[in-house]
Amino acid sequence: MLALFAYLLLALVVSFLCSIAESVLLSTPQSFLAVKQEEGHAWASKLASLKNDIDKPLAAILSLNTIAHTVGAAGVGAQSVKVFGEVYFGLTSAILTILILVLTEIFPKTIGARYWKQLGRSTYITVRVMIIIAYPLVVASSFITRVFSNSGNEQTTSREEIAALANIGMDEGLVSDKENIIIQNILKLKSLKVNEVMTPRVVLAVADENLPLKAFLKNKDYLNFSRIPVYAGKEENITGYVFRQEVFERLAENDNELSIKEIKREIVVVPANMVLLSLWEKLLEKKEHIALIVDEYGGVEGIVTMEDIIETLLGFEILDEKDTIPDMQKYARERWEMRKTKYKLMGNTND
Repeated sequence: MLALFAYLLLALVVSFLCSIAESVLLSTPQSFLAVKQEEGHAWASKLASLKNDIDKPLAAILSLNTIAHTVGAAGVGAQSVKVFGEVYFGLTSAILTILILVLTEIFPKTIGARYWKQLGRSTYITVRVMIIIAYPLVVASSFITRVFSNSGNEQTTSREEIAALANIGMDEGLVSDKENIIIQNILKLKSLKVNEVMTPRVVLAVADENLPLKAFLKNKDYLNFSRIPVYAGKEENITGYVFRQEVFERLAENDNELSIKEIKREIVVVPANMVLLSLWEKLLEKKEHIALIVDEYGGVEGIVTMEDIIETLLGFEILDEKDTIPDMQKYARERWEMRKTKYKLMGNTND
C-alpha cells in the first residue's frame, strides 16, 4: 500500500510542477520581464533568456511530465493489482486518470495562467532544475528542433499586437482614451505619407516675393497664417516662405518698402511619397516648421507643417500661438470654395 501511494504522489507532484511551470513560462510576457529587469530583478533577465530559447525549458518540462505520467501509471497499476487484485485495476486506472487531469493539468495550469506575476521567480528556479535533471533529453530535443525548424529569428511582437494592448489597457483603465489615441496614431506614422495630411496646392495662401511688406499687410488672407509660402513669377514656383511675425517686426522698424524676397526663408522640399515619420525627423533636424510637398516631376502638391504632424499624432487640432484660425486646412478649403464659386472655376481641393 505504501509503494502505491509513493508512486501516486511522485506522479502527481512532478506533473503538477511541470504543468504550473509550463503555464507560467508561456503566460509571462516579455514586456513584464523587461520592466522587472529595469527595476533590477536578476531573475527576470534569466527567465527572459529561457523564453528566448523556449525549446530547452519546454523539452525539459514535457520530458519530465511524460516520465512522471508513465512511471506513475505503471507503478500505481502494478501496486493496485498486488493490493486490491486485478478486479479493481480498471477502477484504479479511472481514478488515476481523473486525479492526473484535475490535479496536474487543469488546476496547476489555471493557477499559472492567473498568478504568473507572483510565480515568475520560483518558476525560473524550478525550470533550471528540470533542465539539469533532463539534460540529455533537452540536448536531443534541441538537435531535432534545429533540424526541422526555421533558423531565422521571428518577431515576438507586431504593431497590431501593440495597438491591441493599448485598446485593452484603455478598457481596463490603465491608459486614458486620449493616450490610447496617441499610441494608435504613433503606430500609423510609419505608414502615413505626407500627401495624406498636407494642405493641397490649390487652397494655399501664397505671396509674391516682390511684394512690399506694406502691401503684404493689406492682404487679410496672409494674416491668418504664421508661415506663408512665397513664389517668383508663377504661383507654382515656390522659392521659400516668410514668417508673418518677422513681417510685423520689420514694419515696426518702418521697413515698409522692403520686399518679401529680402526676408524670405528657405523652405524644406520633400517628395509626396515620403513617410510622415521621416518628414517629422527631417523638420526636427533642420529646426523648421514647414515643408513644401512636390510630385515626381517637381510640381508643387501642397505643404505640411509641424502642426499638421503633431495634430495627426495627437488626434486633435492644435492652435499656433500666432494663428487666428484653429484649422488652417479647413479654412484654406473654404477660401478655395468661395473663390471657385465667385469666378466659376473648375476643380476640387484634391487637385
